[in-house]
Amino acid sequence: MRIVTWNVNGIRAAIRKGLDRFIKNIDADIWMLQETRCLEEQLPKEWAIPEGSEMILHPAQKKGYSGVATISKSSMIEVERGMGGDIDPNDSEGRVLVTKHGDITLVNTYLPSGSSKEERQNYKETWMAQWREYIRPFLESEEAVIVAGDLNIAHTENDIWNPKGNAKSSGFLPHEREWFSDLLNEGWHDLFREHVGEDAKIFSWWSNRGQARAKDRGWRIDYLLGNQVAADRLKSVKIDRDGGLEVSDHAPVILDLN
Repeated sequence: MRIVTWNVNGIRAAIRKGLDRFIKNIDADIWMLQETRCLEEQLPKEWAIPEGSEMILHPAQKKGYSGVATISKSSMIEVERGMGGDIDPNDSEGRVLVTKHGDITLVNTYLPSGSSKEERQNYKETWMAQWREYIRPFLESEEAVIVAGDLNIAHTENDIWNPKGNAKSSGFLPHEREWFSDLLNEGWHDLFREHVGEDAKIFSWWSNRGQARAKDRGWRIDYLLGNQVAADRLKSVKIDRDGGLEVSDHAPVILDLN
């Protein structure tokens, strides 16, 4: 089974830039998309998901903002939208979508960014704390669970091109990185890092400024986290950098499971 997570930086723009070609070439069974920034009625009328597939779009209430979507070749069951809690009980920003695909549960997540202002950083950290509590019970599932998406944190110095220069940047703050370590210590597996090794510096997002993409000055902030059952089925994980150059400022992360 092939599962892809990809922040498409606006699905309508991604369609114009060639999203369909990547969907065809990568040939995944399931796509988890973030930052779709689109209501269902705003999708291009001439655009359609692959024949036989299903799509669940969970948009933000604010037009042109946030949102996630999951596309599946096989039948899927929508489990829930949002994580509850008091910070955004109705998930008005469209950040969590849980679906079930046979014996696999997927938690499609778009974690808030805190880079714009202090207020959003505070919001991000409160959201992180509640989300961590929300996903913890999935660890005990006897079936495979994949928590995937843009988590807006580079975990280690090998997940960012300039760790010293970004030590005070949102997304690489010491307590954010410690929070991520705590996730792994609780039992979640960073499937990409476990597959490629600790020393590989391979990124999934590049700024649009300063020729960052051309010079490969990026961050790895897009993840596929698995419980132990999912980790036992791991075959391979890779980042398709071409997608980050052509369609979005993020690259698709591709997981193959046995």
